[in-house]
Order: sequence, then C-alpha cells, then structure tokens
Amino acid sequence: MQTNDKLDLLFDPALIPSSIQDQLGSDLYLRPLASDDNKRGHFDVLSVLTAAPQLSAQSYKDTFHELRACANTYFIVVIVEKATDKIVGSGSIIIERKLLRSAGLVGHIEDIAVSKSMQGRKLGLRIINALEEIGRTRGCYKIILDCSDKNIPFYEKCGFKHKEFQMVRYMADPKDVPKSSTPSRL
Repeated sequence: MQTNDKLDLLFDPALIPSSIQDQLGSDLYLRPLASDDNKRGHFDVLSVLTAAPQLSAQSYKDTFHELRACANTYFIVVIVEKATDKIVGSGSIIIERKLLRSAGLVGHIEDIAVSKSMQGRKLGLRIINALEEIGRTRGCYKIILDCSDKNIPFYEKCGFKHKEFQMVRYMADPKDVPKSSTPSRL
C-alpha cells in the first residue's frame, strides 16, 4: 500500500473528512483518484456499472491529467483495500458553474461503484457522504444524480429525493467515438 504523499492525486485529500475515513474500518481507506489507479483495478470496479474496457496506462494517465487541469471541477474518490492495494469502490462529483442562482455551483454525482465482494458494507454510502462533503465544501447549492429505478431506494437512504426525469440521446457507441481534445480546449 502506498501512502497518499507518494501518489500523484487528483485533488487535495484534505477535502475528504476524516470522519468518513473513520467509518470505513481498519482494512480500507478512502482517497482521491491517483494517476496510476488503473493498475489497482479501477476498471474492474467500474465494470459493475457497465462495460468498462481497460485504457492503456498512458491513456489513463493522460485522461487523469486532463481532469486535474480543470481545477475545482472533477473530484473522483476511491476506496482501497489495504491488504491488496486494490480499489474496491469509486465515485465522482463533477462541479458545474451555472449562470443561474447567482452563478452558483451544482454537483453532479456519477459512477458510484462498489466491488461485488465488498457490497453490503455501506461503502456506497461512505462514497456518497465523501462526495457530498466535497460538494458542500466547494460551495454547491445542490447535488444531483441520475440512477436506474432499482437504485432509487439506495439513494433515498442517502437523503436524495426523486425529482423529474432523465433523458438521453446517444451520439454513437462510446467505443466507436474517437478521443477528442479536452472540452476546455476545443
């Protein structure tokens, strides 16, 4: 297991409250995403959500640096099993600046995933709590998420309420879309 000071992290780990860490148990720890977390099974965990083909180590690192270049926007956390140094949970909050609400901030929670072997230990709740606290600390006036019908009860337990509907229109199969420039550089 590497300590946080030896990892290239996405954001300052001080944004994650120690109270959440204390609720995980001594065998796990929660931290920001690291630039080499692909080798710790990040895609294995994400595959509980959808098909998650592994990126090359360089593509993973390049994408990590693109995310970090968008300061105060992308916050991805992972839960790591200390004994194996493997990721067993992950989630993100993307913070969007609005023109509405006095140019307020909205947090979008995405990609909450927990390894099948670790489900039932309230790790998803701990990830949500950490992301909510990051959103609160960054000044979000609300935090929203999309989920499938089967996950509504989980998110209600986390304090979220059903509101409106999500619509989607896919432009192409994600595997067929060529990687483009960082959105901020288009």
